[in-house]
Amino acid sequence: MGQAWASLQDKLQGRQWKEKQVRKITDKVFDRLTEDTKKREQEALTFEEVYIAVLCVYNDINKYLPGPHYDPPSKEKLKAMMNEYDINLDGLLDREEFAEFIRKLTAESLCAISFKLLVTLVAAPALALATKRATEGVPGVGRVVRKVPNSIYASVITLGVVMAQKSTEGVE
Repeated sequence: MGQAWASLQDKLQGRQWKEKQVRKITDKVFDRLTEDTKKREQEALTFEEVYIAVLCVYNDINKYLPGPHYDPPSKEKLKAMMNEYDINLDGLLDREEFAEFIRKLTAESLCAISFKLLVTLVAAPALALATKRATEGVPGVGRVVRKVPNSIYASVITLGVVMAQKSTEGVE
């Protein structure tokens, strides 16, 4: 029973889930890029490989996580960050340095994704039920609104919120 409770708590804590997903993506990309460079003594990425890896990571994040697509940072920003996360100052990022580098790099994107998910999954259905209760007393409309089940009403409003979010993705 204790293991089931711990598993349920892990699933409810979104930050750990997101970090595990980003780590899976990071490890997959790192393995994909170091597979070609097995001839070197150590598994580490040069700046050019880090740039390719960042593009791959952002591609995977945009593919697997909901929300708008996020653009990777410029080469200049990546170069400055790579110097910051290269702990042993060898000009290469090993697996752990690369994982920390990507975690820091994607923190903003994941925060924005989390906010949109929260709005879509929690706020929109709550708002829908509040508006349904408010419109039930309106003459003419109230009778129709009362006949619509709460689950369908909340789903339609949530779908509308998702469509509104999608329509404003490209607008800045």
